Amino acid sequence: MKKDFYEILGVSKSASEAEIKKAYRKKAIEFHPDKNPDNPAAEEQFKLAAEAYEVLSDPQKKAKYDQYGHQAFDGAGGYGGGHGGMNMDDIFSQFGDIFGGGFGGFGGGGGGPRRAKGSNMRIKVKLTLEEIANGVEKKVKVKRKVQAPGVSYKTCSTCNGQGQVMRVTNTILGRMQSASTCPSCGGSGQILDKKPNNADAQGMILEDETVSIKIPAGVVDGMQLKVSGKGNDAPGNSIPGDLIVAIEELEHEFLKREGENLHYDLYISFAEAVLGISKDIEAVNGKVRIKLEEGIQSGKILRLKGKGIPSINGYGSGDLLVHVNVWTPKTLTKEQKQFFENALNDDNFTPHPEKSDKSFFEKVKDMFS
Repeated sequence: MKKDFYEILGVSKSASEAEIKKAYRKKAIEFHPDKNPDNPAAEEQFKLAAEAYEVLSDPQKKAKYDQYGHQAFDGAGGYGGGHGGMNMDDIFSQFGDIFGGGFGGFGGGGGGPRRAKGSNMRIKVKLTLEEIANGVEKKVKVKRKVQAPGVSYKTCSTCNGQGQVMRVTNTILGRMQSASTCPSCGGSGQILDKKPNNADAQGMILEDETVSIKIPAGVVDGMQLKVSGKGNDAPGNSIPGDLIVAIEELEHEFLKREGENLHYDLYISFAEAVLGISKDIEAVNGKVRIKLEEGIQSGKILRLKGKGIPSINGYGSGDLLVHVNVWTPKTLTKEQKQFFENALNDDNFTPHPEKSDKSFFEKVKDMFS
């Protein structure tokens, strides 16, 4: 079972952005590889802290984590650079500026050259309610920027392969040193040496690739998943970007979703309401047969436990709420009309609601309780 991110960094859920950043820096310095050489346990803690910080430092990811926990990100390769797919180069590339100076600049596991990261790609995946309820693996074709076959790069002479240039400025507080991305190589530490004819100015080409995306059950419309390393490449000794997958939920013909619950409108005739009947109800995992008792009232709500959408946190499933509606015919034959005219004076057809028959407002209240 994965450890809670707040516990990893030692902060509360109400911690501010500055407090989260400070806590991460403290943990990262404590478990940094330069301070703990050949120590797998320290490296593991270093990666866990980076994973926690990546999520908690991003307001959108933090909100999803607070609502859904780890399950909000597990369906498509982790958190997008989290512990499940993030290596040491990923961490130094994304969070190197957190550390400042010391330990070789925290630039890449001992002061080595920084590795540039390619740009992220974004796609939208449309899912049916059945796919959302059961989870699904989708294969999508994307066009990625990759390094062209035969391309070669050489060390950037401006930054000597570091990807950064240092500047020293005089201030009233004394001489201050700052680092910025190298303008010549864009932070990759390398520049183009040999370029194939079909490549662009950076030695890149577009290539089709089919990517498999595992989508967990219970995702919601608008949720974003991340497939690590399936975005664009960058020139030189770089790290590929990520593929961001936005979920779009398609409207179902019969079922309406409300969180983890589903709603179904069942229309029955007056005769069926009087005599009672069995009906097949559309559900996300096939049809379900229900029995309506004799004399069922219009507005009755039948709750089918566990026939809704699974919780993305793995806490069971919602319910299927069947709303019974008695259909009143608009036209009648002469004989039918005569029957109901006679029924007007029949006490058996006069409404006699029982105390157990709940009002509309009570039913709505029960529905949301």
